[in-house]
Amino acid sequence: MRKVAFLVKDKEEDWEGLRSTLGLAVENNSVCLFVLDHEVEMTEAYRENLDWVLDMEGELYSNVPANVEKHGFKAVTYEELGQKLKEMDFIVPF
Repeated sequence: MRKVAFLVKDKEEDWEGLRSTLGLAVENNSVCLFVLDHEVEMTEAYRENLDWVLDMEGELYSNVPANVEKHGFKAVTYEELGQKLKEMDFIVPF
């Protein structure tokens, strides 16, 4: 099983980053989605896809308190992010 991290800093790429995360989760990879420096725009479809990532045992992280408090992401600092990225086989930036 490969460990893959998706880093989404560009708000315009939220949907593509989430879809890619979900796609690799379905293919039985260990995935983590990191949404950095912006709050996600939560829609019903986005929520369904986030829930599906969680159902597939993926992890969701953000350094934005609103994402943690409102949308169920785990809090992460840039220091913690660096440590988590060292554990990954692949890192995909968006």
